Amino acid sequence: MGMQSFEVSDGKAGPYAIAAGPDGALWFTLVHAGEIGRLAADGTVDRYPVGQASGPSGIAVGPDGALWFTLMRESAIGRIGPDGRVRRFDLPPGAGSPFGIAAGPDGALWFTELDTDRIGRITVDGEVTEFPLPVTGGYPSMITAGPDGALWFTLNQANAVGRIAVDGGIAVHPLPTGGAAPVGIAAGPDGALWFVEIGAGAIGRITVDGRVTEYPLPDRAARPHAITADRERGRLWFTEWAADRIGSIGPDGRIEEYELPTPSSEPHGIAVGPDGAVYAALEIGEILRLEPLEPLEPLEPLEPLEPLEP
Repeated sequence: MGMQSFEVSDGKAGPYAIAAGPDGALWFTLVHAGEIGRLAADGTVDRYPVGQASGPSGIAVGPDGALWFTLMRESAIGRIGPDGRVRRFDLPPGAGSPFGIAAGPDGALWFTELDTDRIGRITVDGEVTEFPLPVTGGYPSMITAGPDGALWFTLNQANAVGRIAVDGGIAVHPLPTGGAAPVGIAAGPDGALWFVEIGAGAIGRITVDGRVTEYPLPDRAARPHAITADRERGRLWFTEWAADRIGSIGPDGRIEEYELPTPSSEPHGIAVGPDGAVYAALEIGEILRLEPLEPLEPLEPLEPLEPLEP
């Protein structure tokens, strides 16, 4: 495993989420500095202000080839083109704090509202629709497009994973482990959805018909935070925020873990770059590039997790 670090800010700016852009660069949010960053293939870093108190959080590539991001502290959605031009779309009065965001199969962006139990949808022209969830205090967090044409999202405080169809139909699937507190979620290469359980120290898998399997991490206190699919290698990669590690898991539940070179680096967002390497946003002000060796060493599959009480 080769590792390389790129300094993109000081330790107070807070690199948080990261996405591979259509321009061959990595784009990331600087949640504390109120900026969007771009890391080019040659290591050049550009930063674009979007509002110092705005709290940019999630980021995703839109159907229009731009990067779309949530402004958690100002109840707005932002858009930045490859040329660095920024547009802002304020959410309707009463909307909550947008957090996770993903492109849907309907040509729109879908996002979560942390504190109002809603899922939002915004077109590339800025038209917003909101869908109330059948839970109270669920804290919808991350969201991703599923293989079934719907959007799937985590409910951090409701201990569940939700599904919303493009027509607004909603289903909620409770998790078997109490206090799992799911956060990141991604569509896996096996046709299922994979998510991280920050409270339980486990990786979860849910099929499109709602069947859940959970795999414990070797370190149950690692607090996994974000997850992304690596279709070329047939695996998923995730960050272990409290343990300064990057991990990967295969569809059979086999886990590989890699120690980061800097203590207390606090890895958050993770993405597979256009070059096939894995990139992680470190809150200390760095983007870490990991180049996995091929093939990964074989490991014995882990047994699924038995349901646990928190």
